[in-house]
Amino acid sequence: MSPHSLQTGMEFDGYRLEEKLHTGGMAALWLVTDLRQRHIGKPGLENGVPPLIMKVPLLYSTDDPTAIVAFEVEQMIMPKLKGPHVPRYFGSGDFDAQPYIVMEQIAGESLRSRFEHAPLPVSEVVSIGIKVANALQDLHRQHVIHLDIKPSNIMFRDGLAVLIDFGLSRHDRLPDLLDEEFRLPMGTGPYISPEQVLGVRNEPRSDLFSLGVLLYHLATGERPFGHPTSVSGLKKRLYRDPVPPRSHRPDLPGWLQEIILRCLEVEPAARFDTAAQLAFLLQHPDQLTLTARAEKSQQDGYLSVIKRRLKASGIEPVAQHSVSEQLAKAPIIVAALDLTRGSESLAENLRNITRRMLQTEPGARLACLTIRKVSRIGMDESLIQQGENIHVKQLVDLKHWARPLNMSSDKITFHVLEASDPATAIIEYAHNNDVDHIIIGSRGTSALRRYLGSVSAQVVAEASCTVTVVKSSDK
Repeated sequence: MSPHSLQTGMEFDGYRLEEKLHTGGMAALWLVTDLRQRHIGKPGLENGVPPLIMKVPLLYSTDDPTAIVAFEVEQMIMPKLKGPHVPRYFGSGDFDAQPYIVMEQIAGESLRSRFEHAPLPVSEVVSIGIKVANALQDLHRQHVIHLDIKPSNIMFRDGLAVLIDFGLSRHDRLPDLLDEEFRLPMGTGPYISPEQVLGVRNEPRSDLFSLGVLLYHLATGERPFGHPTSVSGLKKRLYRDPVPPRSHRPDLPGWLQEIILRCLEVEPAARFDTAAQLAFLLQHPDQLTLTARAEKSQQDGYLSVIKRRLKASGIEPVAQHSVSEQLAKAPIIVAALDLTRGSESLAENLRNITRRMLQTEPGARLACLTIRKVSRIGMDESLIQQGENIHVKQLVDLKHWARPLNMSSDKITFHVLEASDPATAIIEYAHNNDVDHIIIGSRGTSALRRYLGSVSAQVVAEASCTVTVVKSSDK
C-alpha cells in the first residue's frame, strides 16, 4: 500500500478511514473506526470505545528527517503513557507498511483559541495555569518531559488539561532519538527554554519555563520573547529578561507576576522545583514568598544584560543524564551498516557478530545506524526516488536487518544519519552518545572494498571506543 494515497473509506490493519480532520506541516489526522473492536475487555473501556483518530506522518511533503524521527519518538512514548492528562493509545503501524498512531480523539478546542481573547481575566489565567501544571506533574511522574508545551498541544476534557503531541518529548527510560541524531535546538520558538536552546533535553523544569511563557501571554496579550526564528534569536533569552508583565497590565497582582517571572528564570534551579509546587502556589498565593520580582516595573539595566551575555557566551551544554540517575547505565553498541551497497553475506556476518556481542552484554542497548550520503552542493534528490522516501526506505531496511535479533523494542533503536562523510558521521555519533563499541562492515573486493574499507579504517583510527570490523565471506 502506498502510504501517501490514503482515501476516505480505505481499510487497513482493521481500521477504516472515515474523514480527514486536519492536515498539518508534518502529519494528517483521520477519524477512524476500529473494525476489530480491539477495545473489548480492556479496563476502562467497559462503556464503549471513544472516537478514534489516526495520526499519519506526511512523508512526501517534507525532506526534514526530524519529522520522521519525531514520529518514531511518539510511537515509542505513547504506549507508555496513561491517565486522564494524555490521550489513550490504541495502536500503531510501522514504516515498512503504513506508519500511523491510533489514539482517542479529545473533543473540543485546544488552548490556542483562548489566546485570541488575551489578555484574559486573572482568574482564568490562574485556572489554566493550575490545570496545565497538574497535567505536567502527572507526565513527569511517568518519566516524560514534554519539551513542546504550547497552546495547540494543550486540550481540555472534563475540567482537566490533556497534553498531546509527544514527538519532541523525552522519556527517561527510553532512548532519546532526537538528541542522538540532531544537534539543533528542538522546540517551538516562543516557548523553548534556555537550556533547550543549548541542547539540554533532560530538565523537567523546561516545561515550567514554557508554561511561564503561556501564562505571560494569557495575562498580557504579549509574548515575553517574541517569535524568534533563528538560533541567535533564541539565544537572547539566555541574557535578555522579559518586560515585567505588570508593565503591560498594571492591574495584574504582584504575586502572579512573581510566579510568571520565576517560571521564566534562565537557570532551571531558580524556577519552581516541580510542577506540583507551581500548581499549589497558584491555588494558594498567600503561601508564596514575594521577592523583588513582584514589584519589578522594567527590564534589567544594560550592565546586567552585558554580564549575562558574557556569561552565556561561555556556557556549554551540560552532560546529559537520565532523569532517574539511579538507573544503571547500560553499554551502547552501534551496528553501522550500508545496506544499499553491501552484500547479503556481509549483512549476515554483521548480524551474527552483533548477536554474539549482545549475548555477552545482556543489558546493552543496540543502535542500528546507516548513513544516507547527501551532497553539500546542489539539490539532494533523496526525498523521492521512484516514488519512495529514501530516508524511510533505509529506516525500514535497518529494521528488517535487525528483526532476527528478536530484541525488545526498548533495547534497540534505528538511525538514518544524513552526511556527506559517512566515517565522520559515525565517529561523531559515537562520541556524542558515549558509545562503547562500534561494529562496522568492510567489503572484500576491488572498488567496493576501497570505498567502504576506507570508512571502516577511518572509524578504527579515530573513534574513541572499541571498534570491531566485520568482513564479507563472499569470494
